[in-house]
Amino acid sequence: MAEKSTSGILKIVLLIYAVVCLIYGLGYLIVPDSLVELSGGAPVFHGWLRWSGGVIIALGIGGILTYLNPKGQGIFVTTIAIGTLLAGLAMLWTWVNIEEGSNVWFTASPTIILLVLSGLLWWGRQEAKNILYPE
Repeated sequence: MAEKSTSGILKIVLLIYAVVCLIYGLGYLIVPDSLVELSGGAPVFHGWLRWSGGVIIALGIGGILTYLNPKGQGIFVTTIAIGTLLAGLAMLWTWVNIEEGSNVWFTASPTIILLVLSGLLWWGRQEAKNILYPE
């Protein structure tokens, strides 16, 4: 019973993480040219963005698998917490130094999502440490 109470926050955050990854991943895998257009930034060959879509989808699937069985998955949760923090900081840098003509909302939205997700993942990781890192 203690396992459920300490992993509740983590499980909710993992589901949110998985949904965000699957949405962004599918976008970059299937319609990267539309995302580049929406951003308002300089055109880039969208084929280069497709590979990142696959990686993001895989991380989302990893989030679902960890949600289903979090026991011993501390390394994965730590990795995605670091990943969301670094990506959020990179997006923050982009937001602060926004390219003229770019859509601010297209940079601000993922920045906020990533930084909030990172904080929630670190919190959930701490709360479920006994499950993620069993002795």
